[in-house]
Amino acid sequence: MPSNDSVQTLYSDHHGWLHAWLRSKLGNAADAADLAQDTFVRLLQRREHLQLNTPRAFLRTVARGLVIDHWRREELHKAYLEALAQVPEAQAPSAETRELLLELLERIARMLDGLKPKVRRAFLLAQCEGLKHQAIADQMGISIRTVERYIADALYHCYLLRYADEC
Repeated sequence: MPSNDSVQTLYSDHHGWLHAWLRSKLGNAADAADLAQDTFVRLLQRREHLQLNTPRAFLRTVARGLVIDHWRREELHKAYLEALAQVPEAQAPSAETRELLLELLERIARMLDGLKPKVRRAFLLAQCEGLKHQAIADQMGISIRTVERYIADALYHCYLLRYADEC
């Protein structure tokens, strides 16, 4: 586990640079500040000791992953709001329910991110579109056996993520 001193030194030596780099990527000082802080929080949560020859490259790698997560959340949020705009106002969920649903969508998106694109597509066609294996196979141009394997892989992946903390 990295010592607080090593992270503190890394923070004091490179925080300003990281914030500027993130601001150039995001175009927003507030989001850049949040992600810079999140980068160092990630480092504090790591189990292995940090021995860095190129600290800025390491910080950029960690921060890049957080930027990608940030962009994905923004994209998901935008799509959710667009879908919500189609719902009659009387049926629209409360602000609290909307936030809970958005958080759930983000968790699902993170789970699915670890899947290969074809596996994710087959899984979503089965789970979200309700397609049978034959229809998925026809649509994707693959065998039913491959569809079964893809869906089994996706379910196993989700199972492992869901119960990873309990193992």
